[in-house]
Amino acid sequence: MSTPPYGPPPAGASPSAALSPADERLWSTLVHLGGLFFGFLAPLIGYLILKDRGPFVRAHTATALNFQLTLIIAYVVGGILSIVVIGLFVILAAYVLNIVFCIIAAVKAHRGEWYRYPLTIPFLS
Repeated sequence: MSTPPYGPPPAGASPSAALSPADERLWSTLVHLGGLFFGFLAPLIGYLILKDRGPFVRAHTATALNFQLTLIIAYVVGGILSIVVIGLFVILAAYVLNIVFCIIAAVKAHRGEWYRYPLTIPFLS
């Protein structure tokens, strides 16, 4: 029986070991794109699992979660204001901003650049 080609895990390695910069960029990009399709769930899961794996991924998951929570507030306010017609415009604007800003954030994360969503309430830092 031979040893696997990747060898045994390093001594003292734990599941919460730091990610490589390429992996941090990948996970940050996926968290931002996950916000497009799954709302706040992808950033929440990403933040809970990856927050201790590196400063870059922590900052991006926190900012993505802050933005998605801010959007939930905008959707609720838009839903309440839909009694008068303006609420529909608030919901539409939040939907468009979600698409545009999540794509911008994913591109920035993929390039390894720091990004903060505009118009976001900072729940987490």
